[in-house]
Amino acid sequence: MSGRALLRRVGQAFLVLVLAYTGAYILLAALPGDAVMARYGSPELGLTDEQIAQIRESYGIDRPLVLRYFESIWAFLRGDLGYSVQSGAKVSDLIAEALPSTLALASIALVGAVFLAVVIAFTASYGAGAWLRRLFRNLPPLFISLPVFWIGIVLIQVFSFKLGLIPAIGASEGQALILPAVTLTIPIAAPLAQVFLRSIDEVREQPFVNVVRARGASTSWLLWRNVAPNALLPALTMAGLLFGELVGGAIVTESVFGRVGVGSLTAQAVANRDTPVLLAVVVIATVVFVTINLAVDLLYPVLDARLRNAGSGGRRATRAADRRRTADADPSATERPVAAGSPIPAGGSK
Repeated sequence: MSGRALLRRVGQAFLVLVLAYTGAYILLAALPGDAVMARYGSPELGLTDEQIAQIRESYGIDRPLVLRYFESIWAFLRGDLGYSVQSGAKVSDLIAEALPSTLALASIALVGAVFLAVVIAFTASYGAGAWLRRLFRNLPPLFISLPVFWIGIVLIQVFSFKLGLIPAIGASEGQALILPAVTLTIPIAAPLAQVFLRSIDEVREQPFVNVVRARGASTSWLLWRNVAPNALLPALTMAGLLFGELVGGAIVTESVFGRVGVGSLTAQAVANRDTPVLLAVVVIATVVFVTINLAVDLLYPVLDARLRNAGSGGRRATRAADRRRTADADPSATERPVAAGSPIPAGGSK
C-alpha cells in the first residue's frame, strides 16, 4: 500500500470514529431523562429540585448540547474520559479495570472462530464422504440461528451442572474463560465459515485449478497451494468486520456468565444512563474496530500479488497476475509463475 493510500485509509478511519462518536452522542442526548435523574431523581433520596439542579450544574448537563459536544471532544483528545455519574469514579479507571478481561475473551473467541470456520469450510469442501460434506455445509446456518444468550445458558447447563467439568462458582481464571469464549466463538464462526466456503467454491471453478488437477495434483496440494491462498481474502475481510460482533456479543456473554469486563460495564451504563461511560466505550470499540480493519487492508498486498503491482500497472498488472497464476500450474507457459500457488514440478504431483 502506497503512502497516499495509507493516509487515505487513516483519514477514513478517523472519519468513522468522529461519526460514531457524534451519532452516539446525539442518540444519548435525544433519550428522555439523563444520568443525573436516573441516579438522584428517586423520591427515596429526598433531594429537592434545587439540589438536583446543582448536581446537574456540577456535571455540566445544564449547558447547551452543542457546547457540551465540543467540550467532550476536546476532553477525549486530551485523554480525559470524564467521571461516571453513577459511581463518581474516573471513566478511564473503570475502562482500564474492565478492558483486559474483555480483550482476553474477545481474542480467544476470535482465534477459536477462525479455527472453527477453517475446519468447517475445508471439511465441507474436501470431506471424505458426501454425507459429511452436507453435514458441515449445514452447520453455519444452524450456528447463525442460535442466540448468544441461549448458547451460554446451554453450555452452563451441560458442562457445569450436568457434567461438572467446569465449576459454575469458584472457577479458576482459565476455567472461567472457556465457556464464555466458546459462547462467542460459535456465532462468530458461522458467517466466517459461510464466506470462506463460498470463496473456496468459486476458486475451485477457476481455470488454473482445473489445470493443476488435470496434471495429477493431489487434493492437499490443490487445497494448500492453490485454493486456500486465493480464497483467503474475502474471509479475511469478514474476520475484520466480525470484530464488531465480538463487542456486541461480549455484552450478553459477560452478563450471562457474570464476568467483569467492558460488556458488563456497558450493560450497567445503559441501565443507569451513564453517558460518560457509554461514550468512552463507543470510542474505544470504534478505535479497535477501525484499527483491525486497517490492519486487514494492509495485509491485502502481502497476500495478493495483484494488489502489490496495482499501483504501477493497474488493470494490466491484475491481468498479468491472472496469467502468472495460470502459468504457475502449467510449466509450458512463457511467464515465470509468481502468484499464489506454487508450481508443481514436472513429472507428477506432489
